[in-house]
Amino acid sequence: EKYVVKDPNIPVLLTRIKEVAKVFLATNSDYNYTEVIMKYLLEGNSKPGGPKKPWRSYFDLVVVDTRKPLFFADGTVLRQVDTNTGKLRIGTYTGDLQHGTVYSGGSSDIVSELLDVKGKDILYVGDHIFGDILKSKKRQGWKTFLVVPELTKELQVWEEKKSHFEELKRLDVFLAELYKHLDSGSKECPDISAIKTRMNVLAYRMDISYGQMGSLLRSGSTQTLFASQLIRYADLYSSTCINLLHYPFNYLFMAPPVLMPHEVASQISAEVSSSDQSNRTITTNKN
Repeated sequence: EKYVVKDPNIPVLLTRIKEVAKVFLATNSDYNYTEVIMKYLLEGNSKPGGPKKPWRSYFDLVVVDTRKPLFFADGTVLRQVDTNTGKLRIGTYTGDLQHGTVYSGGSSDIVSELLDVKGKDILYVGDHIFGDILKSKKRQGWKTFLVVPELTKELQVWEEKKSHFEELKRLDVFLAELYKHLDSGSKECPDISAIKTRMNVLAYRMDISYGQMGSLLRSGSTQTLFASQLIRYADLYSSTCINLLHYPFNYLFMAPPVLMPHEVASQISAEVSSSDQSNRTITTNKN
């Protein structure tokens, strides 16, 4: 109870997904550990008066000892697990999927074959940006859902301190205003030291608002490496996969429109300068 969060909605989500699709569990843990955790999460989580289901019944396929990220490349041999002893059966398994059977090892290709699905039809939920999301996306083309528990805190701080970010945006526009009548032949050099100091102060205040380690996703007004990888490799991300309960399973998730740096520069130019300013804009992609 101290280290594992039990959510009564987990069995509900798995049951609903299993009604319309196939569900599999792929974990690096061994069978004995998986058995204890899954029993705690699923069998001890049924509603009062409701029927108790064995945890394996929530899944069409269970694979332990997957050794991710190797699982997404060559993988290892697939073997069956004796669920009475937790030990592996002798020999490599090469047959069809047997429901209720627990497997050990294997690879993502083997999982696709057993479930008779293609990579693009799989939504893979994981909490590790490298071992789960990046590898499954790059090597298999799976749809990916990254679980980021820290997102709850990130959103809380953002709502409280987003005025700092808005001021940073206003200062950026003000800088553009200072330079709008200057070009490469200008001798004038505006004094922007006070503006830079203020921007640094705002960025620092934003950072410390997230605690001693700062934000997982932001460094001042810029994104962290983790945030850029999240945007690139995760099709979906949330603080918990339980949030899928709030959407129909045929829901079309689409990313909001995002302006590229040169488009942002053009937008600012239209606000603070003459119509020909956009033709002489240099775009900066990174600070």
